[in-house]
Formats: sequence, C-alpha cells, structure tokens
Amino acid sequence: MRRTRNRLGRGLGALIATATAAVGLAATPAAATPAASGQTIQPGQTCTAADLGTRHPVIKSTEVSPAITHFKGWYVTQGSTGTQTVSTNVQETISVSVGVNGSVQGSFAVEALGTVGASLGLNVQVNYTTTSSTNKSITWDFYQPGYYGLYEGTKKVTGTYGSLNCNRTQQGDGSWALKWTEGPDTGSYTTFTTLEEGAVRCEDKVPANSIMRKAQGLLDCGSPAATAKHPAGPVPSAKAEAAKAGHEAAAKAEKSVKATGSPAPNTRAALDCQPAVYRIDVPGKPLNWSAPLLANDGIRLRESNFFSAHLDNWRLCNVTENNGVIEASLWNWGNGGCATIPANIANQEQAYLTTATCGEDDLQRFYIYRDVPGSSKIGLQNKYTGSMMGHDRYADGELIRQYSSGRPDGTGTYTLTAV
Repeated sequence: MRRTRNRLGRGLGALIATATAAVGLAATPAAATPAASGQTIQPGQTCTAADLGTRHPVIKSTEVSPAITHFKGWYVTQGSTGTQTVSTNVQETISVSVGVNGSVQGSFAVEALGTVGASLGLNVQVNYTTTSSTNKSITWDFYQPGYYGLYEGTKKVTGTYGSLNCNRTQQGDGSWALKWTEGPDTGSYTTFTTLEEGAVRCEDKVPANSIMRKAQGLLDCGSPAATAKHPAGPVPSAKAEAAKAGHEAAAKAEKSVKATGSPAPNTRAALDCQPAVYRIDVPGKPLNWSAPLLANDGIRLRESNFFSAHLDNWRLCNVTENNGVIEASLWNWGNGGCATIPANIANQEQAYLTTATCGEDDLQRFYIYRDVPGSSKIGLQNKYTGSMMGHDRYADGELIRQYSSGRPDGTGTYTLTAV
C-alpha cells in the first residue's frame, strides 16, 4: 500500500476624577515590561492609553482530533490491484470559524488562529475556508487484495479563547497602572490542518489517534462485507453512514444556533440610567460621538454646537462592574435610543454603530476599559461581537465602526467627558 500523502490555511461617578485626584493617583512605572514589537502580548504587561481601544487573543483551551472529510469502503480483488480512481463520499465538512461570526473576519481572528497554530506546532488554516462539500476522486495504487477504506482527512482543531484588553489595574502600593488583563469576552474557534489522502485496511497496524486510525474505525471490520468474497468495487459501511449522520445533525444544530444567536431585542420598560451625562470625545479634539436623527444612519463624529439637540449627550445605563471592567448600555439623550451594532451586519468587520429602541440585547451592551484615575480616556467593546469601537479617520461625519482588534493607531481611544 502506498504511503499516505499530504496536500494542501466593567456609581460610575469615580469614572471622571478631579484634577486633584489626578495628581494623587498618577500612574507609576509598572513592574511588568511592555511587549516588544512583534512579541506576543502577555497578561500583566504594561500598555498605554492608546491601547485602550484594542485587544489581543489569549487561547484558553485547545483540542486536536483526527477527522475524516471523505470516505469510501472499497474491495480489491486479486485481479483489480494496481492504480484505481475511486469517488469518495463527503463524510464531514469542516469550516474555519472564530467567535459568533461563523467565519473569519478581521485581524483578531487571524491572530487567534495563528496563536493556536504556534502553540501546538501545527500548520493550521488562519483564513476562512472549508473542506470540500462535494464528493471527490482519490487515485490510489493498490498492491494487494483486501477490504480498504479510502479517505481524505485532517486534524480538526477546536477550543476556546479570551481577549486581553488594556485596562487600569491597582497595584500593591495603591498606585495605578495600565496593564493587559483578560477581559470578559470569550468565544470558540474551529480550524484544521493540512488535508491528507490515504487508504487503510482492517488488518493494518496504524498509530492510535491518527487520521488513518480514524478512517480504519469507519470500516465494518468483521462484517461479511469485510470477510467474505466480494466483487471488486464499493462496499457500504454502516459505521461510516452513522458517523456521517451524526456530523450532519451537529452541523445543522450549530447553524441554527448561529442563525438565532442575536434575536430581535425585547423592548425595555425602563432603563436604570445614572444621572451623569457625558460626551464621548476624540481626545484633545472637538469632534465627538453624535447619534443619528434618521433610523438608517449611524453614530458619527460631529462637533458639538447649539444645534446638536443633545444627540451628542450620552448616559450609562444598567451599569455593572466585574474585575474592574464596566458593562453598560449607552443611552442617547437626543433620540432616546441605545447604541448598537445592527443585527444584520453584526458579523462584519467595520460594521457601523447606530442607535435603536433600547432592549435586552447584548448588541446594545458595551464593556468600558478605563485609563488610570485622573484620566477620562476609555476604550469600548461590544459585548456580543467582541469588537472594539473606533473610526477610520478623524473627520466630521465619519462613522463609528467596530474593528475586531481595534485600531492600531490609537483612534479607538476616546474621552468620556462629563457635560
């Protein structure tokens, strides 16, 4: 039998401190050192205010298991040895995905999968792709008669991830510093390694937990089809059919969950909003977040003036805090809506931020990462998508958008200014 071959991818009153507090609680040099350029970000390393609107993945778990994507039971008689081309059937379709998107969009997903591959020492797919969903032909040299399983397979890599966000941390001496800490955002991922074609018999001795062993397990070894005389050609495998049905049921259930993962929000009777009113400014510049007047428009950078009609005024509502990270809904005084990512484009990189009727919806919830006390700089992250808020360029009318890793130039850092 020929050797297997490879072929290939957190009162918020303390949020704004007074100038006196700023002097008393200024950040002191941290014990941890910042990551050097190109170095993997690690928890506890120092970050800067420009990093408040960014995030990096941290891999929490990994699982590697062999998977068979195509399979066919095949009987070779004494007179049918040699090279044959066999059409194999789809057994399982594997798609690369990260988080709720069901795909791979943005730099965060690519970085996460690259981190997985490096940690395992495997060449995994880091861009969106899927194994073939159609039958495919495999050409193989059969040197001796027997009951074979022809297959294409791979190593399926799954697990969970979290995100490292820049946030203020109180140190042992009571001072504050900005450090990379694990935020509340988590999710799961799926990817796979290089595809491998092969053929295996019931009597072959193969490594445990290998792709070949997985394929061997789909053969009905010991059945009449495997032991009795049989004409050359295809042999049905009950084990393979049962496994295929299981994969299809699981894929259908997963697709259903993703399709209904962000249903229409339930309307809130009332919001528990804090009395303080804020503008969300670009630090040191006049433009700030302004809610839309029209339902089909988005939140844009605008300069506050007499005609702003409170569209630039925001309240934090239903505020909670966990491990120093604030979670809140952003209610706009001008149009009475809550900031949200539109559900129909929530899976897209650079989807714009808008407002909608306030409801029980994670698309309307945001994590707020803060600079050290005395500074009002913040970064914002959507709870549902995990993406950071930012803008592509500083310009009047520029839309606020989501970026999976945030903006590397610091344009995802804003100032929460009390009005």
